[in-house]
Amino acid sequence: MTAPVTRIDAIRYARHERNAAANFAEPVDDHDLPMPLDYLIWAIHREGQPPVIVDTGFGEQAAAARGRIITRPVVEGLRSAGIDHLDVQDVILTHLHYDHAGSLSLFPNARFHVQDAELAFATSRHVCDQPTRAPFDGEPVAQLVRKLYADRVVFHDGDDDFAPGIGLRLAHGHTAGLQLVACETERGTVVLASDAAHLYANITRGLPFPIFVDVEDYKRAQRRTLELAGGSLDHLIPGHDPLVLQCFPAKDDIARVDLPPLTPISETQ
Repeated sequence: MTAPVTRIDAIRYARHERNAAANFAEPVDDHDLPMPLDYLIWAIHREGQPPVIVDTGFGEQAAAARGRIITRPVVEGLRSAGIDHLDVQDVILTHLHYDHAGSLSLFPNARFHVQDAELAFATSRHVCDQPTRAPFDGEPVAQLVRKLYADRVVFHDGDDDFAPGIGLRLAHGHTAGLQLVACETERGTVVLASDAAHLYANITRGLPFPIFVDVEDYKRAQRRTLELAGGSLDHLIPGHDPLVLQCFPAKDDIARVDLPPLTPISETQ
């Protein structure tokens, strides 16, 4: 019997060169070594169904404002994966930070799936605090509110079944309503962790990325992410790790994470 999810594409659209010190909330011995971030969106494919897109990425304006490098616009990356952005019917937003929900306008015909707690937080008094507000961009959040009034937003309250073989799992901590996406594939459950784990090293070192609303919730979210992946790093896909494109079968900046990695992740840590 064919698994519900037949393919998962991890599509890189941007990159940020930085050192290891920027990726951990505590000092690390290799703080001065290069440890760049990749920026990804994901496409989940099912037999006879349109692809489901996970997150929207950001565009040139946000890249310029934040010093990120667009390696290929999101629309072009989707096209390379055989997807027309105008045909997309459903977009899962793991959370509302600028790099995950910054290009909603690319999907004018889609419904956007978000956790109750995430939109509530992003439109609350919490974002009056500048450090808390910094990873958000106001205009994409405002766009999502406008889409809500246009009946284009679907809310989820905690764990939910999105569709056969696709589960949404609440993993707050990095943000108030971050949701993972658990996909049932031929090789078992593959968890799109988004920013519950920016990098595999955040999990293997037990050190949070330095952006969170609650550090203890963040640590619990990372433990839950690994549990949902069956305890296997090979079944966990972080939100920003260049190892995804290096270790999984990849072509043209698109990695097939429904397939086993060519190099086990544990051998890279």
